[in-house]
Amino acid sequence: MQVSALSKSVELADGQGTLRILQDVTFSVAAGESVAIVGASGSGKSTLLGLLAGLDVPSSGGVHILGQDLFALGEDDRAALRGESIGFVFQAFQLLPALTALENVMLPLELAGARDAAATARKWLERVGLGSRLRHYPKHLSGGEQQRVALARAFAPDPRLLLADEPTGNLDAVTGEAVIELMFALNRESGTTLILVTHDESLAARCDRVLHMQAGRLSEPALRPV
Repeated sequence: MQVSALSKSVELADGQGTLRILQDVTFSVAAGESVAIVGASGSGKSTLLGLLAGLDVPSSGGVHILGQDLFALGEDDRAALRGESIGFVFQAFQLLPALTALENVMLPLELAGARDAAATARKWLERVGLGSRLRHYPKHLSGGEQQRVALARAFAPDPRLLLADEPTGNLDAVTGEAVIELMFALNRESGTTLILVTHDESLAARCDRVLHMQAGRLSEPALRPV
């Protein structure tokens, strides 16, 4: 992944001016590398993650991912790229409440046209220790269990890139530690490129590199060839 001079601004209401959220962010991430982006709340790190996923569009600058210019693609093509190549782990889990654990993991597989979605989803839920919880709905799962389902859902489609946004933010310390150990283990096994957004310096230190966001700027950009 190559990120070049990425900026994001929004116009404030009632002519109050422009809010610059990101300013000239530039860095690269090698295949298989793990990179943490650390910053306080409001520093722009979650906005950056949304841009890296193509969920939002920048005011200027670009992102090249897996050989594609992300913002040269239309919205449908960006969505297809996400479905095929990018996994997500969110702070709030983002499981669909009307679906069981198995169905939540099956969903991205089915959207991608996988024929063995149920078998693959079951395998991944067993891998994260939830083989006995396949038919449970999110409301019947603890926070740690919900995040394990989210990990299974993220890794099941065999993504090339995993984006994790404060994955332990809604978990207690002990549960969060177990989830993080599992996430890094799955990432190593899968050879996935990981970009992790967190305010936790100790968690960030587990990654190959740590980049710091402050007031929308990347204070320690790393210009490493992809």
